Amino acid sequence: MIDFEEIDFRQTRIGEISLRRRTQLQLGIEIYEVKLGDEFLMSSMFVEGEIQLSNLGLADLGKGPLDVVVGGLGLGYTARAALDHASVGSLVVIEAIPEVIDWHQRGLVPLGKGLTDDPRCRFLAGDFFALAASPSLDATQPDKRWHAILVDIDHSPRHTLYATHAALYTEAGLRKLAAHLLPGGVFALWSNDPPDAEFSEVLDAVFSGSMAHVVRFPNPLQNREATNTVYVARKPA
Repeated sequence: MIDFEEIDFRQTRIGEISLRRRTQLQLGIEIYEVKLGDEFLMSSMFVEGEIQLSNLGLADLGKGPLDVVVGGLGLGYTARAALDHASVGSLVVIEAIPEVIDWHQRGLVPLGKGLTDDPRCRFLAGDFFALAASPSLDATQPDKRWHAILVDIDHSPRHTLYATHAALYTEAGLRKLAAHLLPGGVFALWSNDPPDAEFSEVLDAVFSGSMAHVVRFPNPLQNREATNTVYVARKPA
C-alpha cells in the first residue's frame, strides 16, 4: 500500500480537481479520495449510503429489464451497485466533470474497469440538473423514459454544491424530473443529512408516496455510528 499518491490533478471549468490515493494508517486500508479545491467531494472509505441508494431505489421494480439513470458518477459505487442487479438492462451515468469519466475509462479508480467493460453501462458527460429540467435526459434517446433515476451529487437538498442545483428540490423541479420516469418509476436521492420532513412533503406533493430510509454504518475513525439518508419516491402508475 502507498502512504500517499496524487494520481491525477486537473484544472476544470469548476475549479481544481484531484484524485488521491492514501493509506489510512489507523485502519490499515487504502482509500481513494476526490477533492475540488480544498473541499472533499467523495471518499471510498464510507460508501454504504451510495450502495444502498441503488439497492433501495431498485428494490421494488421487479425483474426488468430496467432502464436506469444515475446522476453523479463519483468513484462509481452507486453505478456498480445498480449493475449488480440482474434486473438492470441499461444504465446511463450522467457526470458533469469529464475528467471523472476519464479516470474510470483509464482505470485510475478501482471500479473503473468493471463499469467501462459492462455493455449495459454508458457514461454521459453533462449537467444532470440542466438535463433534468429539459425535455430529455439523453439527447441520443430524446423520447426515452426510465424506470429509475438515482441521484448522488449534492450533500443534501439543503446543502447543494452550487446554488443552481437548488431548483431540482422544489415541487416544480421534481415535476420536471418525474416527467422523465415511466409510470410507476422511482426517483431515489442520497443525502448526508438526517431525514428532512419538509423535503419529504415536497416529494409527496409530486409522487404517489415517498420514504426516507436511514442508512447506518460504522465510523471507526470516530468510534461511532454514522448515517446517511436515502429518499425513495414513486411516480403514480
